[in-house]
Amino acid sequence: MTVTKEITRLEKSSVKLSVTVGKDDVRSEYDALLSEYTKSIQLPGFRRGKVPRDVLVRKFADALKDEALGKIIEKSLGELFENEDLPREDRPLPYSTPRVDEEPKLDTESDLRFSVVYDVLPAVKVEKWEGIEIEVPDVTVSDEDLARELETIRDRNSIVLDKDEDAAAANGDVVTVDYAEIGDSGEVLPVGERKDFSFTLGSGHNTYKFDDEIIGMKKGETKEFTKVYPRDFEEKTLAGETIKIRLTLTALKEKKLPDLDDDLAQDVDEEFETLDDLKNSIKERLEKELENRLRNMKLNNILEKIMENTPVEIPESMIKMELDSRWKHLAHRFNTDSEGLYKIMGNSAEQAESIIESWKPDAVKALHSRLIVETLIEELKLEASDDEVEDEIDRLVLENDTEEEEIRKYYENEMMREYLKDDIKEKKFFDLLLEKNVIKAGEKSNYMELVSSHNHDHDHEQDDIDE
Repeated sequence: MTVTKEITRLEKSSVKLSVTVGKDDVRSEYDALLSEYTKSIQLPGFRRGKVPRDVLVRKFADALKDEALGKIIEKSLGELFENEDLPREDRPLPYSTPRVDEEPKLDTESDLRFSVVYDVLPAVKVEKWEGIEIEVPDVTVSDEDLARELETIRDRNSIVLDKDEDAAAANGDVVTVDYAEIGDSGEVLPVGERKDFSFTLGSGHNTYKFDDEIIGMKKGETKEFTKVYPRDFEEKTLAGETIKIRLTLTALKEKKLPDLDDDLAQDVDEEFETLDDLKNSIKERLEKELENRLRNMKLNNILEKIMENTPVEIPESMIKMELDSRWKHLAHRFNTDSEGLYKIMGNSAEQAESIIESWKPDAVKALHSRLIVETLIEELKLEASDDEVEDEIDRLVLENDTEEEEIRKYYENEMMREYLKDDIKEKKFFDLLLEKNVIKAGEKSNYMELVSSHNHDHDHEQDDIDE
C-alpha cells in the first residue's frame, strides 16, 4: 500500500498524523472487499455467490464504502506503526488509541486523505542535573527513639486480660466493637459495617477514628454518635463527610506489660542474650531506616530542583493511566476490586471523581519525575550486566525469608529479569545524583518528626522513588 504521512505537533505531547493513501490502493482495497461479498452474499432472486457487482454496489453503496474506509485506515496505520523507520517520538503510547480527527469520505477515484490524533512519549530535555545544591534535616537516632521502640516491643509482648464487668474503657485498652454507618432514620447503611473489630484505644487504628467516642463506655453498651471529617482527612473516602455511627462495645481487655529486662529480650528472639543485645539491634535497624529515608529525601529534593527547570508536557492518557493505577491500589487496600470500591462509596460517581481529581497534582508530579529519570538513564547509557543481576539476586536471597529456590525461579522469567535490570540501572543513576550534587545539613530534627513528615507526604500516593 502506497502511504505518505505528515506529523504535526500538538500541545500536551500529542500529535496529528495526516495520512494519504494512493487512489490505486484505495480502489484495490474496495474491489477486494466487493469481491469477497460477491462470493458469499445471497440476495432474493440470486443464488449465493451469483449477485452481480453492480447490484451490490447499488444496494449497499454507503455500507460498502464505510467498511472499506475502516479497513484502509486500519491497514495503513498498521503499516506505519509497524515500520521501524517511524521514530519512537512519533509512535502512539500503548494506552493511547489513535482517534480519527475528522471523518473522511471514501472516493474510489481519488487519493484518500485522513488524520488521526494520539498521545506520544513526551519530549524531555534536561539542561542541568549536576551541581545542584539542596538541604536536608540533620537527624540522628536518639535515646527517646530507642525507648519508644522498646515500649512498642513491650506492647507486642504484653498479656491481655479481661477487665472487670463494670470497668470503663480507657486509653491503652484492647476493645472489640460492632459498628455500622446509619441513616437519619436509624437504618443501617450498606457501607462500612463491621463486626468483632478489635484494636487498641488511642492507637487510631480504625478507619473512622472513633477512639475518643469509646473511652468511658462499658462492655455491652451501645452508643450512637456523629463524626464530622475535615476536607483534608487522611481517609479520602470520608474527607468532608458527616457520618452517623452506631457502635457496640462487645469486649474490653487491658494489657499487662512485661518488665524491660533480659527475659524480654530472649522472648523477642533467642539470639539476644541480654537487654543490651536487643537495644543494639533496635538501634541498628532504626539507623538503617533513617539512612534510607534520608536517601529518599535527598533524591526527591534533587529531582524537584531538576523538575523546576525541566518542563514536560504530560499527555492526558498517561495521567489517566497513572490515576487508574492509584484507584486500583486504593481498592487493593480495601481488599476489593475497582467495582467493589465504587460500591463502598455508595455508587457515588461524584465522590469517586472528587477523590481521583484530588490525586491529579501528585500523579503529574510523579510522572514528571519518572520521565526525567528514564531520560537521563538513557542519555547516560547506564546498563545492568548479567553479573550485576546475579549479585542483586544473591542480595535478595540474603535479605528475604523466602526460599532461595523460589526467588531464583522467579527471576528466571525474562520479564522479571528485565524489571530487575531496570531497578539496577535506576539505583546506579540515583547513586550518581547523590555523588554529583551538593547536599548540606539543615536544621536539627528528631527521627519521629522525619518519620511523621514522610508518612504524611506519601499517604495515599506512590513514592516518586522506589528503593
